[in-house]
Amino acid sequence: MKARLVVFPIRGRNWCFSRSIESSQSEAHSSNTPSTLKDLWKKISSKSAHNSGNSFNSNLEVVVDFASNKMNRAWSNLEKAPAGSFKNKLHGLGLRLLSRVKPSEIFLKSIPKEVTRLDITYPSSLNGQLVRRRLRHIALRGTIIHKKYLYGSVTLLPLTSFFMVLPLPNIPFFWVLFRTYSHWRALQGSENLLRLVTNSSHHQNHQKSDKGTTDKNTNTKDDPQRTNNCISRPWELLPSEDLLKLIRSGEANDSLSEPTISDICQRFNLNTMDVIKYKNSLY
Repeated sequence: MKARLVVFPIRGRNWCFSRSIESSQSEAHSSNTPSTLKDLWKKISSKSAHNSGNSFNSNLEVVVDFASNKMNRAWSNLEKAPAGSFKNKLHGLGLRLLSRVKPSEIFLKSIPKEVTRLDITYPSSLNGQLVRRRLRHIALRGTIIHKKYLYGSVTLLPLTSFFMVLPLPNIPFFWVLFRTYSHWRALQGSENLLRLVTNSSHHQNHQKSDKGTTDKNTNTKDDPQRTNNCISRPWELLPSEDLLKLIRSGEANDSLSEPTISDICQRFNLNTMDVIKYKNSLY
């Protein structure tokens, strides 16, 4: 599975890291997620039968996707609630809480383990290796931060469950549950992104070392599989003149204006609200 990443400076030394929206893939993923407990049990049973060696991790993924799908549906119902109703007020509270989520967390969550290749688009004025190093830095930092917050959120789950005795909705519990899920997904995305952008440099070093130790009688041209492995890499750097022109046309006081950000998001299929968060984010 391929993902298209867009990287560009947004304000001073703040860079934006975002993944292009791919509606077809997200719809396909949601369609494969079980919608009822009966479907969930069938899918877990089938995975356990065909993948006994790693059934626990596979089943955990299915359960988490099922719970996530349920949360998304519940959120959609809150969003459709009439103005002034209790559900509508809960939706407003949720929006205020979600506005505090770091944009880097949203970005890392968008890179699941299914992603095996990256198309990295960036302004042509930037150095491609610098862009890749910045991606590696945000991935490495994410593995540390989200692992720490994941453990903290899991610890808070039993404490917030005590609020279930109250007649009101247990908002603290569901918020901590969502944060636990979010940090877990961000941790997975961090590890996958780090693996993808790090393997390439390791692969290049391996190629260089092979040049000095390869048997003279070995000809890679006679081995197509080996040739393809040497050439292929999990990422591709794509400098963009269009992105550079958009940035230069709307850059003022070392910062991009919101209309320019909106134009970039429309051109490269990015989520505008997530991108704007990078202007005032420290990480």
